[in-house]
Amino acid sequence: MNKTIQSLIKKFVQIEVSGKKILKGTLIDVGTDLLVIFNGTDYIYIPINHIQCFCVIQKNEFDTVLTTESYSIKSGENNANLSLEVTLKQAEGKNSEIYLTDDQPLHGCIIRIMKDYFEFYSPVYKTMYISINHLKWLIPYTTNEAPYGLNNNYSKLSANGTHVNTFKTRIEQFIDKMIVFNIGGSKSHIGKIKNVEEQVIELEKARATKDYLNIDHIKTIHEV
Repeated sequence: MNKTIQSLIKKFVQIEVSGKKILKGTLIDVGTDLLVIFNGTDYIYIPINHIQCFCVIQKNEFDTVLTTESYSIKSGENNANLSLEVTLKQAEGKNSEIYLTDDQPLHGCIIRIMKDYFEFYSPVYKTMYISINHLKWLIPYTTNEAPYGLNNNYSKLSANGTHVNTFKTRIEQFIDKMIVFNIGGSKSHIGKIKNVEEQVIELEKARATKDYLNIDHIKTIHEV
């Protein structure tokens, strides 16, 4: 745990996240690779690798009252340090909001966590596969809350398809299928995967033109 950051616990902070997104709140906890802040409504889990910079702000600039309800994800079994891996595992099977790109948070449930990606069920996009490296932050829902007021019982959802350990291998499972990369945002791609070779995806678009995409910049994939 970073002692410098740990010394700021219970202080009001402003955090700039990749994509020039600004988050403000009370610093609650510091893990091995993420921070937890409370913004007056939600506990937000932010991977450190997406934090560009942060600073302490005055209370009169940002005022919030800590909830009396303890935040739900603290540490792993046997008092393991709080980390992104621990956070994702404890969020598995629970409703959450996650943020990746383009002002489009995703709401739904983490179904299964793999080496470098996780399977996510969204009431809007259905089954999605999301690169852990591109997760900017995660907000666990409160116990009785469900996305869009739906009554879906996500605890009964089972992992989809075969056990595939890496994001690249999962993408290869979609060869010759219609997919959407990056959830329809400004950097989205829609088409049929023709081939995956090393870090390059060959994607055939609507008029038979082709794009060649770097896997490292793929945030999400779902079939259509």
